[in-house]
Amino acid sequence: MNKTVKGLFEFIEESPSQFHVVANERQRFLDAGFVELNEAKEWKIELGKNYFVTRNGSSILAFRMPKDSLKSFMIMASHSDSPTFRIKEQPEMKEGHYVKLNTEKYGGMLMAPWFDRPLSIAGRVIVRSKNGIETKLIDFDRDLCMLPSLAIHMNREANDGYKYNPQKDLLPLVSMDENFNLKKLVAAELSVKEEEIVGSDLFLYNREPGKVWGADEEFISIRRLDDLQCSYSSMMGLLGAKNSNTAAQIHVTFDNEEVGSGTKQGANSTFLYDTLVRINEAIGGNNSSLLTAIANSFMVSADNAHALHPNYAEKSDPTNKVYMNEGVVIKFNANQKYMTDGLAFGIFTEMCNKAKVPYQTFVNRSDVAGGSTLGNISNAHVSINGVDIGLAQLAMHSPYETAGVKDTEYLLKIATKFYETVIENVSGSDYNFD
Repeated sequence: MNKTVKGLFEFIEESPSQFHVVANERQRFLDAGFVELNEAKEWKIELGKNYFVTRNGSSILAFRMPKDSLKSFMIMASHSDSPTFRIKEQPEMKEGHYVKLNTEKYGGMLMAPWFDRPLSIAGRVIVRSKNGIETKLIDFDRDLCMLPSLAIHMNREANDGYKYNPQKDLLPLVSMDENFNLKKLVAAELSVKEEEIVGSDLFLYNREPGKVWGADEEFISIRRLDDLQCSYSSMMGLLGAKNSNTAAQIHVTFDNEEVGSGTKQGANSTFLYDTLVRINEAIGGNNSSLLTAIANSFMVSADNAHALHPNYAEKSDPTNKVYMNEGVVIKFNANQKYMTDGLAFGIFTEMCNKAKVPYQTFVNRSDVAGGSTLGNISNAHVSINGVDIGLAQLAMHSPYETAGVKDTEYLLKIATKFYETVIENVSGSDYNFD
């Protein structure tokens, strides 16, 4: 296993929920000397220094200030969440001698792969403290529950297609103790009293570890590749990049992309815009200087892409076929589900060429509707030129996804080059970049 894949696996396996993603990224930035800011307090920012801020414990924005002056922002955005099951309040459901958990779907998932896999529970718990409340992260990190399939003998039509009912078919078995209580289990895990727990956001996750496989060990499979593969690469790219003289280098990981981004910590919130405003104000800028910097800026929306499926090649566009291990994927959509246009494509591919990173293009078949992602959603709040990219993968939105061994390194490499690039808007449609 190469160093990059090993690092990615370690990051993902330490990040079973969006809250753990942000906690892990927060620690990486602290270890690298970044200063933590608080949205509820005044910011003191200096040129040449490094900072980060979090929102809701599930989104994070880290930035490196330029050494001389602020003339632009180089932004790479990804997301921390993945399709899964959220555990409802009062979740215990008794069925004879069994206890199962009442759950609801989070995001658009492939449901069938969740069956017959070891599952665990992770998220955050809100606990009453001496002076108010505090958040504690929890990860049981053990095989705790499972969704057992119904035997073929009891459903002879199972292999002819089945429509899953989330309220009936997707409730995990957790215990045979009729007195089982999840809050009690959580309290014991956190060494707190049950009555001290005042809230929680708990999710299921697949426990299977990451694997490198294939005849030439060319594939990787692990949970939450979409979109932690991009978030990890962006983070590592920023940590490895050299300071710019005039561009602020920004890594942002939003929450809630899988459910539309319409939350206070999603791409459709004011998180990015608020932060840009405060950065500019903290170094004495005004509204005009902020708008000038935004006009010189560039954004990379990084969210994984669909590789050509070996058994369903007809599902891909006839002339834009995407493969794992063949480089960064740049996404287009005529109806602007992605932010890429010809101008942004030209700018970004020039960066790829300079970084010697291969790239490929993705477009949906013209008779297939595509989903939206972070770029255009965040652009509704901060209008910045940019591209939607990702890495090719199979089994997107499965609890165990597959991608290429080489591609994380490609994205990390272009992320570093991107952060170190400075763009100048010369005439509205002509750009110089260094």
